Amino acid sequence: MKPVIFGLSGDRMTDEERAFFRDVDPAGYILFKRNIVDRTQLRALTDDLRGLSGRDDLAILIDQEGGRVSRMQPPEWPAFPPGGAFNALYDVAPMSAIEAARANAEAIGLTLSEVGITVDCLPLLDVRVPETHDAIGDRAFGNEPLRVASLGRAVIDGLKAGGVVGIVKHMPGQGRALVDSHHELPTVSASADDLAQDLAPFAALKNAPMGMTAHVVFEAWDAERCATMSPVVIQDIIRGQIGFTGLLMSDDLDMKALKGDVPQRAADCVAAGCDIALNCWGRFDEMVAIANLLPEITADARTRLDTAMATIRPVDHFDRIAALTEKRDALLALA
Repeated sequence: MKPVIFGLSGDRMTDEERAFFRDVDPAGYILFKRNIVDRTQLRALTDDLRGLSGRDDLAILIDQEGGRVSRMQPPEWPAFPPGGAFNALYDVAPMSAIEAARANAEAIGLTLSEVGITVDCLPLLDVRVPETHDAIGDRAFGNEPLRVASLGRAVIDGLKAGGVVGIVKHMPGQGRALVDSHHELPTVSASADDLAQDLAPFAALKNAPMGMTAHVVFEAWDAERCATMSPVVIQDIIRGQIGFTGLLMSDDLDMKALKGDVPQRAADCVAAGCDIALNCWGRFDEMVAIANLLPEITADARTRLDTAMATIRPVDHFDRIAALTEKRDALLALA
């Protein structure tokens, strides 16, 4: 198995992709709008990926946060609110906000489980500051570590109830980023003492099954390399100070925050300590080059992957999606 999660080019595997994936055996896949038509097509695609891999617990990822980050959209699927909606409710009714976040996440999980998706890139545990870039913006749960951790835990629990693994992101915190890492590299100059509040939600959820790194330079820890590429940040901060025990993957390696070609980025992030490299765009020649550069997955990384996927169980209560979203909406109306 190669320590990489690949994207696909379209709404079904091409013959070329099928042969390549069978040979390489990636750790998992990630889906985007280009891969999605409707329930029937999407379920057939995920079943096909599972059949090819021979793994019933195959990691099939999606970014289904709600709000502007939603790959599965109406009218085929329900709309889900962004994290900021639960932050607003927390201002007036913290326990109601936590329950609303959990109900919402369970509904998301059920919509994903129904079509064979097993992992959601959610929740964001980035703590906002007044200058936080809109790339994070209303996706975040707020500016207080306890609030962010409480809502994040509710999301992890809700997704699990819906049959899906959650990913805490963007470790060790992207809330202080003043630019969008999709386009340029953020550099954070805050002191290690100030950064303690950014680490706090991740430390509270250090036993989450999966985590994702931030393409952000933290001058207090490693002024030369972003977190994704930094052995110092990964080993000393994420694994050490935070105490994170789960599967650690990079954020999308195609982002313009990073230097060099994408295959080398994949090799570098794994060498730095990421368990898995994330390559989203399904460019065939790029995927071949990545597979050629990467070693086989380490025993520790494979154990973390298997442990994460073993946290979920099959669900069949898909008829509860409407009731869960109605409960969420009634609670959000209190804000």
